[in-house]
Amino acid sequence: MTKDNALYRKYRTLYKNSHERQPTALSDIIYLAMALRGPHNPHTTSFCIHDTNPQHNERKIEGRGTEHIRTFCGFVVKVRFKFKDDLLKTFLVAICIVVNFCVYPVKCNRPPRFLIDGQTEIVLRLKEGDETPIGTLIYKLRGVDPDDDTLSFGVRTQSGSDVIRIESTSATEANVYLNHELDRETKDEYALVLTLTDGRLGFGNYITQSLLILVEDVNDNTPIFKPFQPSITLREDASTGLITTLEATDADEGAYGQVIYQLQQMDTKEPLFGINTNMGKAVIRLIGQLDYEKQTLHQLKILAMDRAKQGRINTGTAAILIKVQDVEDQPPEFVRVQPIARIPEDASIGTQIMQVKAVDGDRGINNPISYSISTNSVLSEPSLFEIEKSTGVILTKRLLDREAISTNSAAYILQITATEIGSSIFPAPSVQTEVTIMITDVNDETPTFRSKHYECEIAENAAVNTPITFLSRSIPEVFDYDQGNNGTFNLFLKGAEDILEVTPTQAINEATFLIRVKNSNRLDYEQIKSMNFSIIAKEVVNVKPKYSEAQVRLHILDRNDNFPEFIKKVYEVWIPENCEVGTTVAWVQALDEDSGNYGTKGIRYTNLSGGSENLLYLHPTTGVITVKTAGGPNWDRELVQRHYLTVEARDDLGHGNRNTVQLVLNIEDVNDNSPIFLQNFYEARLIENNVDFENPLKVEARDADLNGTDNSKIVYTLYGDMARNFTIDRIHGTIIPRNILDFEKIPGPIEETVRQLKLTVRANDMGIPTLFSDVSLTIYVQDVNDHAPIFEKLFYNVSIPENTSSETAILRVKAIDLDGSFPNNQIIYRIQNGASNSFTIDSETGAISVARGVNLDPDLMQTRKTTYTLSILALDGAPGNQQRHAYSTVNIAVMDINNKAPNFPDQGRIFIMENTMVGTIIKRFNASDLDSTATIRYYLDPNLCEAKNERGISLTPLDFNCSTYFQLNQFDGTLRIAKVIDREVTETIKLVIRVEDIASDIGPQIVRASLIIDVEDTNDNNPKFREPYYKFSTTENSKAGTLIGTVIADDPDRNRSMTYTLEGYPDTLKLIHLDNRTGDIFVFYKIDHEIYNWLNMTVKATDSGIPPRYSRTEIYIQILDENDNNPYFLPDPRVLMVPENTEVGQKVAVLEARDPDSGEFGKITYLLDRISSEGKFNLEPNTGILRVAEELDREAKQTYLLVVEAWDNYQYGFNSGESRNAFKHINVTVLDVNDNPPQLLLPSACISITEFHEPGRPIIEVHASDADDPETVNGQIIMEIAAGNEKDLFALQQINEWTAEVRALKSLRGKHGNYSLLLKAQDLGMHSHKTEGQLKICVIDYNDHAPVFISPPYNSTLRIPENATVGSALVQIIATDEDVGSNGMVRYRLKTDPAGHWKTFNLQPVSGILELRLPLNRVKQKIYDIRIEAYDLGTPTPLTSDLDLTVYVSNINDYQPQFLTDEFVVNFTENKAPSFERSKLPDTVDRDELEFDGPPTPICYFIVHGNEDKNFRLDAVTHELTITRELDREHRGSYTLLIKATEECRNPPNSKNSFDFADDTLLKVLVNVIDVNDNPPRFVRRIFTGGVSTATSFGTKFMQVKAEDLDYGENSVISYYLIGQVQMTLTEGLENLQRPPFLVEKETGVVRLNFDPQQGMKGYFDFMILANDTGGLQDIARVFIYLLREDQRVRFVLRQQPQELRDRIENFREILGNVTRSTVNVDEFRVHVNQDGSIDKTRTDLYLHLVERNDHSILEVDEVLKLIDENTEKLDALFKEFNVLDTQPAGPLALASIQTTGPTFWLSASSLFLLLLLFLSLALCINQRQTYQRKLKAATATAYVRADSEIDGRGLSGLSGRVPNTNKHSMEGSNPIWLKAYENEWYKNADEYSQGSERDSLDENVLSNGEDNQCHHSNTHQTTNDNQRSQNVYQTVPPLLPPRKLETTEL
Repeated sequence: MTKDNALYRKYRTLYKNSHERQPTALSDIIYLAMALRGPHNPHTTSFCIHDTNPQHNERKIEGRGTEHIRTFCGFVVKVRFKFKDDLLKTFLVAICIVVNFCVYPVKCNRPPRFLIDGQTEIVLRLKEGDETPIGTLIYKLRGVDPDDDTLSFGVRTQSGSDVIRIESTSATEANVYLNHELDRETKDEYALVLTLTDGRLGFGNYITQSLLILVEDVNDNTPIFKPFQPSITLREDASTGLITTLEATDADEGAYGQVIYQLQQMDTKEPLFGINTNMGKAVIRLIGQLDYEKQTLHQLKILAMDRAKQGRINTGTAAILIKVQDVEDQPPEFVRVQPIARIPEDASIGTQIMQVKAVDGDRGINNPISYSISTNSVLSEPSLFEIEKSTGVILTKRLLDREAISTNSAAYILQITATEIGSSIFPAPSVQTEVTIMITDVNDETPTFRSKHYECEIAENAAVNTPITFLSRSIPEVFDYDQGNNGTFNLFLKGAEDILEVTPTQAINEATFLIRVKNSNRLDYEQIKSMNFSIIAKEVVNVKPKYSEAQVRLHILDRNDNFPEFIKKVYEVWIPENCEVGTTVAWVQALDEDSGNYGTKGIRYTNLSGGSENLLYLHPTTGVITVKTAGGPNWDRELVQRHYLTVEARDDLGHGNRNTVQLVLNIEDVNDNSPIFLQNFYEARLIENNVDFENPLKVEARDADLNGTDNSKIVYTLYGDMARNFTIDRIHGTIIPRNILDFEKIPGPIEETVRQLKLTVRANDMGIPTLFSDVSLTIYVQDVNDHAPIFEKLFYNVSIPENTSSETAILRVKAIDLDGSFPNNQIIYRIQNGASNSFTIDSETGAISVARGVNLDPDLMQTRKTTYTLSILALDGAPGNQQRHAYSTVNIAVMDINNKAPNFPDQGRIFIMENTMVGTIIKRFNASDLDSTATIRYYLDPNLCEAKNERGISLTPLDFNCSTYFQLNQFDGTLRIAKVIDREVTETIKLVIRVEDIASDIGPQIVRASLIIDVEDTNDNNPKFREPYYKFSTTENSKAGTLIGTVIADDPDRNRSMTYTLEGYPDTLKLIHLDNRTGDIFVFYKIDHEIYNWLNMTVKATDSGIPPRYSRTEIYIQILDENDNNPYFLPDPRVLMVPENTEVGQKVAVLEARDPDSGEFGKITYLLDRISSEGKFNLEPNTGILRVAEELDREAKQTYLLVVEAWDNYQYGFNSGESRNAFKHINVTVLDVNDNPPQLLLPSACISITEFHEPGRPIIEVHASDADDPETVNGQIIMEIAAGNEKDLFALQQINEWTAEVRALKSLRGKHGNYSLLLKAQDLGMHSHKTEGQLKICVIDYNDHAPVFISPPYNSTLRIPENATVGSALVQIIATDEDVGSNGMVRYRLKTDPAGHWKTFNLQPVSGILELRLPLNRVKQKIYDIRIEAYDLGTPTPLTSDLDLTVYVSNINDYQPQFLTDEFVVNFTENKAPSFERSKLPDTVDRDELEFDGPPTPICYFIVHGNEDKNFRLDAVTHELTITRELDREHRGSYTLLIKATEECRNPPNSKNSFDFADDTLLKVLVNVIDVNDNPPRFVRRIFTGGVSTATSFGTKFMQVKAEDLDYGENSVISYYLIGQVQMTLTEGLENLQRPPFLVEKETGVVRLNFDPQQGMKGYFDFMILANDTGGLQDIARVFIYLLREDQRVRFVLRQQPQELRDRIENFREILGNVTRSTVNVDEFRVHVNQDGSIDKTRTDLYLHLVERNDHSILEVDEVLKLIDENTEKLDALFKEFNVLDTQPAGPLALASIQTTGPTFWLSASSLFLLLLLFLSLALCINQRQTYQRKLKAATATAYVRADSEIDGRGLSGLSGRVPNTNKHSMEGSNPIWLKAYENEWYKNADEYSQGSERDSLDENVLSNGEDNQCHHSNTHQTTNDNQRSQNVYQTVPPLLPPRKLETTEL
């Protein structure tokens, strides 16, 4: 009783506490329960109170009981009573019922609750800063109230609670918005408490929900460098290694706060410094070698970057100045060196020449310099000059002599050495340079001859200007090595002035002189044999000129003046063809009246010319002509019958005067030719079993021997292994088979349909000895299909199970074919009937398979079927009617098996308590199976098991394994607990049970079902903090009550109420206050950052369970600093050096200021005073980077003093005065850069010099300037010749930095002309600029070249007929002069001769035309020797040359040269280079030559027609024809040229338009262009398309690819090949196709079907086709072939014949395809068949199918007709052009199936059907006859009156009188056969093509009416009557067409 009373009192207390907070809630139930039990009721053992309100966290007071009582507030009271009697139990239950009904009317308020989807806490993660702007909707709150009251959401006021604001959007919802900007560095999380009330919970009472906002970091802080040393000094010889370290910090977290370093903007080409990141610090190292002389300062810019992986990367910069300390390691440097100096050769000793200066290369040491001199000259005379050691002045030491110098430049090259004095290095550093000293000339030399005495000779009668010849060791040279006028001298003769002259008359320095004939009349060997005279050289200077004299002795020589003469005028001989080498051909002989070698003794036969001169040998002494080369075409009578040659003889041992004679060589014939077949090989085609060839076979040979002799008679013989099977006519060459051939008996591969028989035909002539030739004969025997296939078995039986899967092969039938070739022996298989769509057969292998998608299970069929009888057809591959076949029968039996799966539905949901005992049965399963033999087993499927916790999160198999928690009996399906289940781990379990029939015959039969298990909770867990530790921060001096943070602990159990307490040091606990209910931590007392940087303590969380459970966690509070420090600048940089070419925006420095404060108070903002920077610089406020704002110009301003400010907290505190600042001054110096190009000062006029300008002498001095600083290399210039000096004639010598001299580098003699030198001036600065200018130098020509004769050549003979007219032009003299200007202008004149020959002629001085001045008389004189002088107009002395010309007066030329043939054939190969091939034209015969006693007249050939394009060139003299450009046979294959032969070589004849056979001076040359294989074959289209239908037979040739080759003959033979794989796309039914589906004929390109299409097959094929010619050239095209059904084709009916349509079908395809936007494939051409069965050859049926271009799908017929109808207007012109009459579906083409004779039933049914069809036809004919009679009356009626009609007085014709007013169609347009379509012009004459119709057709009845035959009359005279009268329209109507055709025609 005592325990009961205590328990009663305890729950009474609980009731009171509960009632104060929530009246009528849990306290009512407790009170009622306690009242029922009471302290005085000893019979109640236990009770259980459940609070079913979810907002009460599922509180439960539990006991044991079996009865339930539900109260009015939704609570359920479970009471278990034990009574001693049932009466008391009944009484108490009744009391409970009465109390329940009594209390029920009382109204109570039920509290609301948050809807947070099962979560215990709302956790939001937000990005700081601008990533989550103020006003962002961050969460939507939802609540629910059982009383449907309006809910009010809020947030408990605490530190940081103002970061959000809540706005209600409905009675149960509210939005949470961000109210303040987030900053992770200030606060990284907010622990808030949300409140919810319905307004009835009482004041200050709320339903609460924790909200945790976690602030995620963003990269918003830049790295900041800690203080460092701004400048470091290093020796230039410092070794590599560590220099210094720097460190930068970043306030961000993670990768955003990690800093790495790198160097940027290095100012050296090679890296000298390196940096790496080590432990967060930048380690700077020296990695290269410093050089003070190259650079004294190095500015390192270190870039600190955070390691952000995405988004922006923040950086900070620092600058370090490295100062390089100089060491002594450089030699001296010359700073002033004059490269060239001049001094006269007579200068005195001690004369100062130049001064050089050098300084120490180490600027920081600057040792004094000592100078010394050594020579680098080849003269090795260092004692001529000396140098002062201290000053560097160069002096002369000895007297100079310019002429003693061996070099032409008269220069000394001295090597100057500068050595440091007092250097610590041994030996002392030194440097060398070279200077050139030029010795200038004075007149101290006398002109001197190389020889003191000269011996010379010259022939008598030598022409004027002929130079004399110097003998022995005489050197005709004179020299004076002084310069300029000092070295210029005149040359002249003394003692022979009137006979000889010297040239040149004036020379400079050195000259080679000639002594020439001035008066040739004085040079006569008979009068004077030798003469003596002197030659003098004298200087041109006016003051004391120097001179010298030399003696000359001249000897006169004798000369030859007679011609050889032949003893015969013409030599004619005969010789047999093919004569041997050495055979004597002829002997010629000539005589000469001169003596010695000039006479007969000295005659040599020097030349044999003509078409065959290379075949003969002319003995030079005897004149005997023998055969040198035997054989060849020239000794072949069949090619050449006669040769014309010319023999030449010369006196003076073959070097003197010459004469010629003609030699005629006749060739005699012998028998030397074998018969030659007309073809290289012969081929014939023989069909198997045929008695003769497909085409008659005849061979023919020709013999080139003389016709009519035995040598040209031919007989034929046949040889070979198979020759016995053929006979040949020996005389005519006709070959026929002897017997019928069987193809199968001929050996050969089975793949070939044609086998070859190789024979040889021999042709023998009858000559002695007999000659023969053979030719190959190939006979192609073609196989015919004369064997039908044979099956191995006539019957096949097979049994298969009912579950056989589709496409399973069950049987293979096999047949063979005894034919000997493919495709006749190729067999394909078909199922003819009996398959019931359940089986298919592979057409190639004969494999029978279950059809795709077919199930053979009889139980699943509407009609149960277990047996199938298939009729199999085997077809061979022969095309068309040649195809043969065979049949076989296959019986298939289907066996039934057990294959039904068990039935097992889903098992629903069950509930169990967590911690349920192991072994408890929770479910029993039961599955069923339709099979009687089924054996069922149950299994758990662990792989499909699913477990979820209370939050609905799925658990992995590692967290919860179903197989370990449950046990399933596989036999009876009982499910038991195998392991205790924890609800906190899983709350819902989904089990998958697998049921299997283990007695299945078809493999595993498995079904699955699921069971859902819900686990109910018990209390058994400790609280757990959300974080392992907490980290907070607050600013120092924060006010009391400031929220620091919130800690939250969770409890997996249902009871989640927590109490929080603080534990730690008392000194720190008094500073902080913790709310024990919410976990909020507040500031209690003021905290000083300097005393406490961190506060560390422990929080304890205790739950409300009994007994309570608890846990602890650590908290760390950071005390943040405030802004109380000023920023300060780092010392460097103070001075900046900025190049003036620094780009705008480029960084020049980084200014860094620091502030000990943190955050915004430590964030520095930099400002630049614009007045001090003058707008030239700007400063980035955040980074301190100083950049160039405007372009700098050093010339405008060189220095700037910048004023820089640094402010902290500038963004937020500047305007409010809360910012602190600092100032700094920076000196900026603008460095000069090379930004100004040099300027060249060059004269615009040409600088004139003579070609004898002395090498090395200056021509002109040029100057250049540069606006850049002259003290630096930017303003110093180097000059050079950039172009125009390719011959190295000039050189540029630079004097100083801005001046240079142009000199002649070598002699300019003979190099006169205008030279344009491109001078380039380039400064020495970095990225140097250059300027170019033209300097013009004019080298004036000096007349030093005499004229040279070009035509006629020297010692030429000019033949002139004696009847030449006085004043006529004989020849033009042409001479050239290498000089230019007046020096090169040539004039002509005749020189007098002792005999006075020059008086007979006149010579034009300018043109050089030699004219006849006096009449000629051959009897008096027939030879004139004249001398022609050519002289130039040069100054000061003109130069001359002489030409000796012999004029021969010949008899009158009465005959013109004649060709012996009218035509001549020449072959040139195309693409050959010009002049590569030459063809000599045949010679002519000139009868005048037989009468002339002089040398033969040259014959010239000219092209007078056919060479308008200038493709050919004919050498007029040699008669060789060549091409001038490459020929192209494909452009033109032949040319016809007309050649004119004439003796007028100077005047080409006029052009001819045609060939005159009577004119023998004309020759027609036929030029054939021989083809080469230079054109590859080209397909006519890149893509070929075609189609085959499923009804197309195996082996059908359905399309052809075509390529064209522009070459000729064998080069144009094309072979076609299928290359690569045949791609099959979107195909069905072709999976088992093993062979290539298509074959391409090699010769024709015809594509043949290589498989048997079957119904159900679809798709398209594409493959590549190769066209190859005989030379290997090729082209590739693509072929698309579409597999279509027969009903996918469209038929076009056209009024054209098939052949006419084939020629134009490509145009039709292209237009139709473009209009319909599809690919049009032509399938077939057919002659049109009318409806009555008659053939109309004037019409063609064209079968097409159309393919969609995008997806390659075949358009259906209705789609095609729709496209045509939609594009009627676009197709109108096409249909009119091709006369399209109709378009309609083609329909399936009936296949001729081969079947056995059917039963009698089918025959009877067919007969009955035909009988019914006959009755129907008779009825239709009767009906149509009546209709046609009415139309015939209307057609023959006269609707209008014609001009020629017979009209009586009433105006009616005879017909209209007979039928008065009975034609109801007498008006135009009302006649039923009046058709608008016939108004088309292209259809008006259609009646002309209707002659093939039947007599009883409507067409014939209309046009051939027996009562009125005027229609025939009008057709006969249509041409004449159409223009004279108007016809009756009804009498000219064309034939009627079917209605469908008329509709199409109306298009």
